[in-house]
Amino acid sequence: MAVQGNTFINAKKDLTDTSATTLYTCPSATTAVIKSILVNDDSGSGDTITVTLTSGSDVFSLFKVKAVSANTTVELLTGPLVVQEDEILKVTAATADRLHVVASILEIKPRQVVA
Repeated sequence: MAVQGNTFINAKKDLTDTSATTLYTCPSATTAVIKSILVNDDSGSGDTITVTLTSGSDVFSLFKVKAVSANTTVELLTGPLVVQEDEILKVTAATADRLHVVASILEIKPRQVVA
């Protein structure tokens, strides 16, 4: 018998345009704990990023126009962020082709014993 439960994953995006881009959508029957959101500028020019959490029709700003210096990596979170089922974490770059984003995520599902 196997026991299904918690899974560590990561979500990665290269922000190639300036539209809101889905970084992560929490699956049904799951709670996620975002442990880290790293943003890297590889352009040599610096940029800004906006991070939002969408829950149904509500949009919550987590970081609004957060500066990322040229050729640096910034950790956005100072503590874990809980995301509930069907909520969506979105990222938006001010300028295309400058930022990469990686989130480290723990997905928590109800424990099931599978025969």
